[in-house]
Amino acid sequence: MLRDKFFKEVENVQHPNEKLVKTHCSYCGMQCGMNLRVNTHTNKIIGVEPRYDWPVTVGKMCPKGVTAYQQTNHKDRLLKPLIRDNADLKGTKEGFREASWEEAYNLIAEKFKNLQAQYGKDTLSVFSGVSMTNEKCYLTGKFARVALGTRYIDYNGRFCMSSAAGGFLRSFGVDRGSTLPWTDIHETDCLFIAGSNTAECHPTSMFRVWSVQERGGYLIVADPRETPIARRADVHLDLKPGTDLALANGIAHLLIKKGYMDEAFIQQHTNGFEETKELLELFTPEHTSKITGVEVEKIIRAADIYGKAPNAIVMFARGIEQQHKGVDNVSAYTNMALITGKIGRPFSGVATFTGQGNGQGGREHGQKADLLPGYRKLTNPKHVEEVCKVWGIAPEEMPQPGVSAYEMFELMEKKEIRGLYLLCSNPAVSAPNLNFVRKAMKNLDFMVCADFYLSESAQFADVVLPSVTWSEDEGTVTNLEGRIIKINKAQEPIGESKPDWQMQVELASKLGKGAFFEHLKTAGDVAEEFRLASRGGSADYYGATWDKIDQQDGVFWPCRSEDDKGTPHMFLDKQFYHPDGKAKICALPYRPPAEETTVEYPLCLTTGRVVYHYLSGNQTRRIPFLHDMCPDPYVEVHPTTAKAYNIEHEEVVRLYTKRGEATYKVKVTEAIREDTVFVPYHFGDEESINLLTIAALDPISRMPEFKVCAAQLSKIAKKENGSREEETVY
Repeated sequence: MLRDKFFKEVENVQHPNEKLVKTHCSYCGMQCGMNLRVNTHTNKIIGVEPRYDWPVTVGKMCPKGVTAYQQTNHKDRLLKPLIRDNADLKGTKEGFREASWEEAYNLIAEKFKNLQAQYGKDTLSVFSGVSMTNEKCYLTGKFARVALGTRYIDYNGRFCMSSAAGGFLRSFGVDRGSTLPWTDIHETDCLFIAGSNTAECHPTSMFRVWSVQERGGYLIVADPRETPIARRADVHLDLKPGTDLALANGIAHLLIKKGYMDEAFIQQHTNGFEETKELLELFTPEHTSKITGVEVEKIIRAADIYGKAPNAIVMFARGIEQQHKGVDNVSAYTNMALITGKIGRPFSGVATFTGQGNGQGGREHGQKADLLPGYRKLTNPKHVEEVCKVWGIAPEEMPQPGVSAYEMFELMEKKEIRGLYLLCSNPAVSAPNLNFVRKAMKNLDFMVCADFYLSESAQFADVVLPSVTWSEDEGTVTNLEGRIIKINKAQEPIGESKPDWQMQVELASKLGKGAFFEHLKTAGDVAEEFRLASRGGSADYYGATWDKIDQQDGVFWPCRSEDDKGTPHMFLDKQFYHPDGKAKICALPYRPPAEETTVEYPLCLTTGRVVYHYLSGNQTRRIPFLHDMCPDPYVEVHPTTAKAYNIEHEEVVRLYTKRGEATYKVKVTEAIREDTVFVPYHFGDEESINLLTIAALDPISRMPEFKVCAAQLSKIAKKENGSREEETVY
């Protein structure tokens, strides 16, 4: 009580010449609550305070969140449109000049119209991101299909959340990243966390994780690296990268063999059990251990802990999802909850750690190649008709489904796509097989990029439009729980920067499609149309008004009416979203990684985040504190491996795969398997690890296999004259 009183008093302090604007962090799916401090004389953001009233994180913030406010008035902000006059300089910072909005819009409209007149509507493409509000994500989908009339739109969640979406859709018939609210986590009896470096990637979740153990519960972590959370785990399943499917099948095998299954739940609420049971017969602890490299005893103990726990939550992240079998991995871990009936009730269920701030909402409302608002399908005529009524177009005018993000770059390389409108994404760093992707971007006839910094991708553009940061506009986002929350405007846009939704309204007019957009004068106007467009879909936001969001500390979708308070717990009635109301237990044969190690490439390369950076690093590498804490990438190498290569800590080595190479300093650590190396992916230009990664795609989600490929190291030895030569160990 005294603690609560103290925090309440602290929050109510009004600093002289300041106001506090209640909002949320701009980075990961935790969307931590914060108050932005605004100087009332200058009307500029000057700092941040945590929000202790926010139920998800109750005052917790990470290093990125504490410094996020420094984005807005940063010296690198783009303040005016830029036009490149020298196409030979594409891919560099050179060759741009400042221009007016009118000149930039006119050039874009002229180039887009000419390309479509010569090559057809589908010669244009849109590549967007999910660090935008729901309203911006929604309007981007409408802009692509109505203003441009192209089928080719996809988004950077294809490199982040698409496998989770595919797995949840197959298992449950609906894609919501968590079946329960985050406030349930610390009350459960067992957390089984796979492929998540939670302490660095979602650190403000950790007080709930530690609380489980402090209450006498258990923590199981599956990860090739001994991450901070793995160090504290009761069981660390240190599997070989790319073998998660075998591990999940092995755990499920034991849940059945040892009698931990809920037969009544399986019979009444699922399909596919018998087929799955038959397939799982193969995955004995010994067989599973042989594939994964995890000790038999660890596999058995993990299954016993999860199986015996009265309540348990299975959680996972990109480690299992960014694979060419990511959807299978998600469904396989979901099988654990369905076999034991630990779902559709408080304190038990399945959840994914969302990577991007609006990774959930951003994939639900029209940015994906085959989806429309409310998670409607472009291949369903009824769904198309419902959205067309809101948009005011005829169903036959709706473009057909396009292709996934990486496949759009393949079409650019073939000249089937000649124009690109890129916003809120940096694929010149974040896409796999970057040598190919950068070549494809350079191959475009015309490219537009909207960003608030001149990112590595913006350097390939012909026109760069200055967009606002998250604190200069308002709207909603959907956090990792499926809770719709409100982002509030703290200061006016600096320079001539504009919100993306406003650019699209104005560009639509230049393209002769203004009648479909001109009624959208404010972000609130977009929100009202967006609510209508989602109404009736599986991701129904119609009842989530801005007022209700403020009153309830967010609204969980589905929220179907103004009287509906939302749905914090999914499937409490044990009704899933498949036509028969049952969930699907999936029989999933094991497949090895797309690229296995060889004598020539004997190491498994995996990638991931560090606590100080976010995604491609376009934002965080510019923040002094975050840059100082992690200024450069590095390659983690086990001491035994380092000794075999005659490599010392902080020595520079060349790391290479069949697709590319880069040089990194070595970080010798026992917190990684001997057969594995790890590099963080937040760095650009020639330091980007995605120069080396493979673009093998999941057949369902089209997710590239970022998390595992075959690699080799070479020691760069100094000669007496100061030059270097390489020594490779096979």
